[in-house]
Amino acid sequence: MFEGKIAVVTGAARGIGQAIAFDLAAKGAGVVVCDIKEEWLAETADGIRKLGSEAWCRELDVTNTEAVQNVFSEIAEATGRIDILVNNAGITRDGLLMRMSEEDWDAVLTVNLKGTFACTKAVTRTMMKQRSGAIVNIASVIGLMGNAGQANYAASKGGVISFTKSVAKEFASRNIRVNAVAPGFIASKMTDALSDEVRNKMLDVIPLSRFGQPEDVARVVSFLAGDDAAYITGEVINISGGMVM
Repeated sequence: MFEGKIAVVTGAARGIGQAIAFDLAAKGAGVVVCDIKEEWLAETADGIRKLGSEAWCRELDVTNTEAVQNVFSEIAEATGRIDILVNNAGITRDGLLMRMSEEDWDAVLTVNLKGTFACTKAVTRTMMKQRSGAIVNIASVIGLMGNAGQANYAASKGGVISFTKSVAKEFASRNIRVNAVAPGFIASKMTDALSDEVRNKMLDVIPLSRFGQPEDVARVVSFLAGDDAAYITGEVINISGGMVM
């Protein structure tokens, strides 16, 4: 599916980002995995190589625009092309607005929204020169519906959704597609640690009555990045088990 193509995945050391990197690799892509500390990426890179694909590791702080530009220039020089970008890097700093610090607000908006802007801008020159490319941004259903205690996260992911639609319009003439996915509750170490009472309350709002798996997100990302989605751009696909319709 992606034979001969190069994908870049940010926040690829664990969780959804790692699952995305593995799925792209399993479908033939060479994958450049990025995270804030390069040593975190060894497990992801090893898994990609076991799948028979090439892997490159890059330390990347997506909030540092100069570093982002340098890393993407290095990637393009080393691999000769960049076909797919998945903007997955993100953080949370939850808290009620009346108690939320300015630092927590700024941190979430800077990583989640500015980081998506910085990486997208950095890949633009390469994709435009190729006159092809696919960008998939990881948003969240929280960016669509809001959530008490997550005003900063909701604002950042809502921004990612609007950014996706705007950039899709800008890039379409160069055959570069830009889409987003909006995951709901995805199984993780955090959900594993929740009490049965809290888990059941969360499951009550999911019609499919289960948490999603990182692989559920990864498969949709691969679809949007591939030729089967060649006529799809500017869309946001919810992966929430029906929590948001």
